[in-house]
Amino acid sequence: MSKIDLLRDGHNRRIRDVRVSVTDRCNFRCQYCMPAEGLPWLERDAVLSFEEIERLVAVLATMGVHDIRLTGGEPLVRRDFPRLAAMLAAVPGVQDLSVTTNGFLLERDAEALVAAGINRFNVSVDSLQRDRFFEMTRRDALPRVLRGLEKLATFPDAHPIKINAVGMKGFTETEILPMAEFARTHPYEVRFIEFMPLDADHSWDRSKVLSGEEIRAAIDAVYPLEAEPREPSATARVYRFADGHGKIGFINPVSEPFCGDCDRIRITAEGKLRTCLFSLHEYDLRVPLRDGASDEQLRETIRNAVWKKELKHHVNDPGFVQPSRTMSQIGG
Repeated sequence: MSKIDLLRDGHNRRIRDVRVSVTDRCNFRCQYCMPAEGLPWLERDAVLSFEEIERLVAVLATMGVHDIRLTGGEPLVRRDFPRLAAMLAAVPGVQDLSVTTNGFLLERDAEALVAAGINRFNVSVDSLQRDRFFEMTRRDALPRVLRGLEKLATFPDAHPIKINAVGMKGFTETEILPMAEFARTHPYEVRFIEFMPLDADHSWDRSKVLSGEEIRAAIDAVYPLEAEPREPSATARVYRFADGHGKIGFINPVSEPFCGDCDRIRITAEGKLRTCLFSLHEYDLRVPLRDGASDEQLRETIRNAVWKKELKHHVNDPGFVQPSRTMSQIGG
C-alpha cells in the first residue's frame, strides 16, 4: 500500500480504527444511554445492509483502517449477525475484528461469533449484583449475561475478554471492589469507563462522573496496582495487580482526554461518518453508496470528512454542546 493511500486527518493523525454500528436497536435501556421507554428505531431500509457495510470496510481497509469494532445499539440483535462478522473477517486488510455487546445473547452466539473470526470481545457489565444490574439496565438479565461470559471464555480464540463498567457517582462506588475481585478471579480484564455526556435525557454533568483516578485509588488501597505502558492511541490505561492476579483498565475521556493520538472514526447504523464521538457534524456515506459511487469516489468523500476531524472533544470547555444523538444512536 502506497503512503498516499493512508487515511490521515488535518492534524496528521493516522486513522487506523473504525467503529461500525450495525443497528440502533437494543434490548437493554441503560440509564447512561437510553430512556426507559426506549427511542424510535430507524426504518429497516435506512440501515446499511451487510453488503454495504462490507464495501465500506473494504474501502477503508485500502486506506489503512485495519481495526474494525462492531457496535450498536446491541449488535447481536441484528439478524444473522455472525454472517456479517464472517464477511468482514474475510476482507483483505482487516487485521482486528472486535465487538462490543451487552452480553445478553452471548450464550446463544458465542460459538458462531468466534468461528466467524471475531477475536476480541467487550462486554458491558455495570454491576455484579442482580438488583443493581436491573436498576442500571432496566432488565433483569445479569445471570444470563454471566452465563454468556462463561460460554465465551471456553473459546481460546475469544481472549482477551474485556468487561466494561461505566463509572457514575452514587452508583459505582459499591461496585469497585467486587469488580476488582471479579477481574482477579476470572479470565476477564475489567475496565471502568467514565460517564460521558451521551445520555438520552441530557442530564449529564461533571458532578455525576466518578473519575478513573478515584476508582484506581480505591482499588490500589486494597489490591496494589502496577501501571503497564500505554500503547499508542490506546483508550485505556491498564494496570496489573502487583501479585500477578489479573489486570484492570481505566478509560478516562472526561478527566484525562486521550484525543492527541486518536486514530478512530465511526460509522452509524444508517451510514453517517462521524469523526469524533462528540461530533456535531456527520457525513453521509449511504447516499453515495446507493447512488453508485465508485470506490475512489467513496475514498475521496471519506478523506474530505476525516481531514476535518476535531483536534479534541470539548467536554471540559465552557459552552460544550452535547451531541443530539445518544450513545446507542451513534454506536457505542
